[in-house]
Amino acid sequence: MKLLKYILCSILFTILCIPNTCIAKDISIEKNDGIYHIVLKGEKIKKKIKFVASEDLITNREAHIKGRSILTINAGFFDPKNGKTISYIITDRMTAADPMFNSALLANPFFRKNMKTILNRSEFRIMQCGNKFEYSISPHSAEVPFSCSLETSAQGGPLIYPDLKLEEEGFIVKDKDGKVIRESASVLHKTSRTIIGIKGTNECHILIITDENPMDMYEVHELCKKLGLDRAMAFDGGSSTSMNYKNKLEVISKKGDGAGRMLKSFMIIQK
Repeated sequence: MKLLKYILCSILFTILCIPNTCIAKDISIEKNDGIYHIVLKGEKIKKKIKFVASEDLITNREAHIKGRSILTINAGFFDPKNGKTISYIITDRMTAADPMFNSALLANPFFRKNMKTILNRSEFRIMQCGNKFEYSISPHSAEVPFSCSLETSAQGGPLIYPDLKLEEEGFIVKDKDGKVIRESASVLHKTSRTIIGIKGTNECHILIITDENPMDMYEVHELCKKLGLDRAMAFDGGSSTSMNYKNKLEVISKKGDGAGRMLKSFMIIQK
């Protein structure tokens, strides 16, 4: 009887994963209109989430295998020319990637002039507060509550919801007449995107917006509002947008040879 029950459950899981929906105990995945909507539910899964940075650039698939991960998505920004990070990454309470060690970032006149803004872009945090783990989306310089410790985090940006902070986080620059003279991360144009958000205290929502339905940040803001998220922010997007779930579902925005773009940092959910 137990064997029969196990077989039936396995068949049911396989059916639910084909083609548009995957449902597990802590993770649910739905695909609609070219957008994967992933929901991480409950307390237990918070302990399994980790943000990691690779010394060398690797693909999402490589990070998924190396991290023995259930789910892997791309995370922070990086410089593809030198392989250095543009986003802070914290792993196991330690700084795993620090943009202050990126010489190209410091040499860029725009970045140097706006360094405080860029280094303070939004980040997704997982904090341990007593016996519980909590999600948070905050500017990088925001203090961790006194009773909490920052376990792992990844910086990206901009904040998307409840307020869209394109100018405040240095993703667009306007002249004195209000005309946009600089744009980063294609925030005003339609492209694929990786978005992470929070709903309530126990739900983390991830949106993998694929090439099938590219969006600008104003459209993403409206989508987050429609989904009822409390807070949401972006990770790196465009050709960096990628996901692997149990090697059953894989998203690669820039296919090339099928391996995907080489990336710097990832969010993994460990087995």
